Amino acid sequence: MDIHLVDGTYELFRHYYALPSARDEDGREVAAVRGVLASVLGIISGGATHIAVATDHVIESFRNGLWPGYKTGAGIEPELLAQFPLLEDALSSAGIVVWPMVEFEADDALAAAALAAARDTRVERVIICTPDKDLAQCVRGTRIVQLNRRTRVTLDEQGVVQKFGVSPASIPDYLALVGDAADGYPGLPGWGAKSSAAVLAKFFHLESIPMDCREWRVNATNASALADTLCRERDRALLFRTLATLRTDIALFEDVQRCAGRAPHRRSLRSRLDWTQRLLKLGDQSHVAL
Repeated sequence: MDIHLVDGTYELFRHYYALPSARDEDGREVAAVRGVLASVLGIISGGATHIAVATDHVIESFRNGLWPGYKTGAGIEPELLAQFPLLEDALSSAGIVVWPMVEFEADDALAAAALAAARDTRVERVIICTPDKDLAQCVRGTRIVQLNRRTRVTLDEQGVVQKFGVSPASIPDYLALVGDAADGYPGLPGWGAKSSAAVLAKFFHLESIPMDCREWRVNATNASALADTLCRERDRALLFRTLATLRTDIALFEDVQRCAGRAPHRRSLRSRLDWTQRLLKLGDQSHVAL
């Protein structure tokens, strides 16, 4: 069986900004919830048999205590934040396994579930449905892959190397150097994507990079300046790597069947949608492709 793991936070943000406003009978904005529900049910319609969705029930996580600039809920539209619990209720009512994360992030849940599911011999492939570059660190061969459903691009391990220039195991080190604006940490000055990839492709991890750039023997512009910066800010780079490293020690399930519950059969989706329709008081849901 294949396991589909969906980044519910990304999906909610994407649909919030892509869809026109829609309100329920109580005046609540629900367009993004409708969009995500349709998207998830579309995955099931496409043949998925086991699926789970992870969400950031609370935007902040343990990482906020490590770096003051780490992303928070500040600045996020209130009508978007208010749809997180609605989405979780709607998906649960539709029979989808949902992991609302509080101390950890949705990305952590996806990473932990992917590695745990891949250890089960009954699982043929784990498909992590998100474009988030953080999740590239979880890709393993062709067994755990990353799918960008918007572009329909699937990355296996070789695909990650082709896209970033480093293997999945080096992605946290790569992000530590180049930074991640979406998550709120800047990386190291001067370390761009090309120089970071060139150095890490040879040395793999921050600790292995020699302080003397003459030992690098890689094609990196201004290698001396890069080495000076890394030497001066190595502790900060290690902190950023901690921020970028997804936690896989989260206990989400004991059996893979509970990791991603069997998706509702296509014939039962209409009744599931009727239940969800009543929950959200949305009116017609004929736009959802089954």
